[in-house]
Amino acid sequence: MKNYYLLLLASLLVLSGCSSLGINTEPVPEPEDSWSVEQLYSEAKKAMDEKDYETALKYYRDLEARFPFGDYAQQALIDSSYSHYKADDPENAIATIDRFIRVYPQNPNMDYAIYLRGLINFTRDVGIIERYIPRDESQRDPGAAQFALQDFNNLISRYPKSQYTEDASQRIVYLRNRLARYEVNVAHFYMRRGSYIAALNRGKYVVENYQRTPAMPDALVIVTKAYKILELDDLAEDTLRVLETNYPNYAGIAAIKEIVVE
Repeated sequence: MKNYYLLLLASLLVLSGCSSLGINTEPVPEPEDSWSVEQLYSEAKKAMDEKDYETALKYYRDLEARFPFGDYAQQALIDSSYSHYKADDPENAIATIDRFIRVYPQNPNMDYAIYLRGLINFTRDVGIIERYIPRDESQRDPGAAQFALQDFNNLISRYPKSQYTEDASQRIVYLRNRLARYEVNVAHFYMRRGSYIAALNRGKYVVENYQRTPAMPDALVIVTKAYKILELDDLAEDTLRVLETNYPNYAGIAAIKEIVVE
């Protein structure tokens, strides 16, 4: 206890000495603490344009803390999400844009916010290594791609005349093709393992949800094979008829006819 009082006395003497010597012990304010909302936003935007996302995010946080209301605060939230996105921080990017969408549902830039959310999800499951060593995207987990598809569909549904609709439409085509191919890959895996009902369900999902995608004929082949192996001959013949009508020259048709169920 005696040592405690000695330490406390020493601390008081040090502080008293600093005061008597004219030394300011108060924290030195940062230069930007005196900036107006316009200047703070301008500097944040400048840092973002220069790809200095760490500085940009600091300024945007300062702006939101000092000026929590008004157009600048709302735009700062969108720009923060974009900065997180460009800084390879998709989790914070999604959290930030979700907060914007929830808090400012009437903002005139809502179409861009939804589009940005789609972009973040579009690249969310791409690792750093995959950016330099590409692989078949249909082999990746489809979770983020499904969210991106929902975002882009939401954008087109709510804002059909938005300037971002055309790009979103193109990405929807790509995502549908990718997701359909993923389902077909999984169906092939189940077929190889003899899990024919699981393969059948995957193939039917493609047929029902991803029509007019390149994976469609392959899905029909899987469905037909599974029906045939499961001895559901009427369903197999109906599916084969659909396949031959729509894709008469597809190579997989011959393989179906060679299946013999013992």
